[in-house]
Formats: sequence, C-alpha cells, structure tokens
Amino acid sequence: MDVLHELLPRLFADPGTLRSAILTGLRDRTGDPDATFQRVNITPIELKGEPVLQFEYRYPKKVTHRNVTLPQAASETAALLRDTFSQAVLRTADETLHLTLAKADNWSVKRSANPVTAATEPAAHNRAKNYLLPEGAPIPFLVRLGIMTAEGRVVAARQDKFRQINRFLEMVADVLPSLPTDRPLRVVDFGSGKSYLTFALYHFLRIEKNLDITIVGLDIKRDIIAGCARLAHQLGWDEGLRFEVGDITGFGDDTLRADMVVSLHACDTATDDALAKAVAWEASVILAVPCCQHEIYEKLPSRDTANPLRPLLKHGILRERMASLLTDALRAEALEREGYGVQVLEFIDMEHTPKNLLIRAVRRSKTDPARQARASKEYDAFRDFWNIAPYLDTVLPERTPPDHADSTV
Repeated sequence: MDVLHELLPRLFADPGTLRSAILTGLRDRTGDPDATFQRVNITPIELKGEPVLQFEYRYPKKVTHRNVTLPQAASETAALLRDTFSQAVLRTADETLHLTLAKADNWSVKRSANPVTAATEPAAHNRAKNYLLPEGAPIPFLVRLGIMTAEGRVVAARQDKFRQINRFLEMVADVLPSLPTDRPLRVVDFGSGKSYLTFALYHFLRIEKNLDITIVGLDIKRDIIAGCARLAHQLGWDEGLRFEVGDITGFGDDTLRADMVVSLHACDTATDDALAKAVAWEASVILAVPCCQHEIYEKLPSRDTANPLRPLLKHGILRERMASLLTDALRAEALEREGYGVQVLEFIDMEHTPKNLLIRAVRRSKTDPARQARASKEYDAFRDFWNIAPYLDTVLPERTPPDHADSTV
C-alpha cells in the first residue's frame, strides 16, 4: 500500500477514525536543534463545534500548536513524513499502525490490535484548557467588554482575546510570590489602551486573590481613558482601579514606589521609558510586551556590499525582525544589569500576532555583584558589536553594580 497517497487520506477522511498520531525519527539532525521541532503529536479536537486535528510541534525548549481541518490533515502529515520524519505511530479505535521508512520513499506498515477500551470522543478545544478565568459562569468585566455573554459563554469572535487574557494572568500568577506581602500593592500599567488586560489584572488580584491593591492605567488617548474610567465606575472598582491621561516620562516621580509595572504594546521607545520608570522605582515585577521597535532599525549597519551581514540586512522584513530581536535582547540584558532575573517568553501564538514576546523581570531579593557585572559586560559587548547607540542608554544609564571592581566576570 502507498502509505502517503492511500493510507493517510483514508485515516484522515472521517471524524473519529484517527484517535492520535505521533511522528518521530528526525531525518536531518545537522541543523540547530533548538530551531527544529523534534516530534509532532496529532490529536482530534473540536473547535467552534467542528472537528479538527491539532498538530503539536515539540521543540527542545517550546511547544507550538496548529489546528488543521480534516481535508488538510492528510497532506500535512504526508509532507512531514516525506521531508522530516522517518517513523509514525497512528492509532484508530481498533488498531495501531507503526510506520517505518525502509528506503527511499518506501514505508513498511505493521498493525497491532488495540485492547478493548471505552470509545474516546474528541476533546472540546476550550474545555481542555484549565483557564484561570474559566468559561461557564459570567464574569462581569468580560461581559461588559463583549468577550463573554451574560450566560458565561465566550463569544466566538473573541476567543483569541479570551486566551490572551488567560495567558497573561498565568504569567502574573507565576510571579505573585515575588510581590511584597506586608503592605498594600501598587501597579502601574503604562500605555493601557482599551485596558482589557488592566481590568483582567484587577479582577484577578483584587477579586480572585483578595489582595489590597491599587492599579493605575495611563494612556495619552483621552477618549479611551474616559471610557475605561466609566467602566471601572460601573463595575464598582473606581476606588482601586483608576485611569489617567498622560505620557510615561511625565508620570509620577522617582520617589514613588510601584510594586509591579506593566507595559503592553507601548510603541517603540515608550517601552524603554516604562522600563526606566520601573527600575527607578525598584519595582518588584516588570511585565513588558514590546511593540513597533523602529528605533534600532535605522541604527543597524548599512546594507552596502562590503558588509558581511548584508544578506540579513538588505531585506526589509529580515532587517525589521532583527531590529526587534536586538532591541529586546538589549532590554533584557539591561534589566539583568540592574539586578533583575529576566525571562523572555512567548505571550501568544505567532498565528495571532507577530508581537508575541513578553519580557518578565523579577527583582532579585539579594544583590549579586558578579552577575550584574557580567550582564553589564555582555550588554556593552553586544551593543558595541552592532555599533549602535540605543535610546535605552539615555533613559536607563548604567549604574555601577555593588563591588563591580572586585567582581569576577
């Protein structure tokens, strides 16, 4: 039997035929292992009431997902077996098929009967997630924002926003132990915009966790701020959640303490201004999702033919992506230099937005002069290699770590 052209289309033709599939045996192991998925798991699920197959791509350090319709699934799997993998295990209700690449494009198929078990139906996509804000019971702020119906059902067109909110709250939940517990907490959200995540943050920390907390949302758009203030009043939250019009650099002063600073999609160098404020306040936690990193783009080396980096820099889209990566790498290293432990995390799937990285920084409870000195040295070397003078240096000037001169780097 021709596995790729006959067997796979038959297995993927009808909902419920395929129960699971695992693709392994990477053919080419010469590339960067961190950039190559090592295994693909295929699972039937329901998405908006329709059967689809979820392809889970497992990398050494991350996992991504892609939902594929049944008609597309056979060709998608065939392409993976033809180009990437040499083994597969496919399970139906009655049997398990072991596929092995013998030579060239010849596949051997071994079949084994499954033990008798109860039938398994595809899992509902959203029910499979253990969300911090679950679906099923109405959550007032989500209802008023149009994300949830009055019955507690997530509106179909707002599923992406619902997942984004929950993903953000998962990242917040991870750092709660790093916040002070001996006094009321203060959070500032720079560039809060329509404030979906600001409202979610207040609900999670004040309503769900019962923390004594004040959150300030700041944005330059007066009409949007007015709308957010009205909603906070309608929810009865205006005592602990307030909104102000203004820019980041003019907000507060360096004597103000903010325990958590949030900056989600603040454009270009506004993210640097938010980081500088957070560091000046010695904020315990910083959560930043950068956006529109244009500044470094113009400061990258020229595209002339003598530049060995020209293949990377001559194409606008590659240059733009490289500028974004360099910008965020500098930001992360600068925060390490300032005494923070830093992670750069995937915020939401790339299929929803390319602006999907979140910088999460937690201030270390004890100074580590050696670590800070090493980060300072790496920051300088990285910046100088690219021969750029980032705006970040003007708002977050290097401060000598304790005992810098005596530190081992």
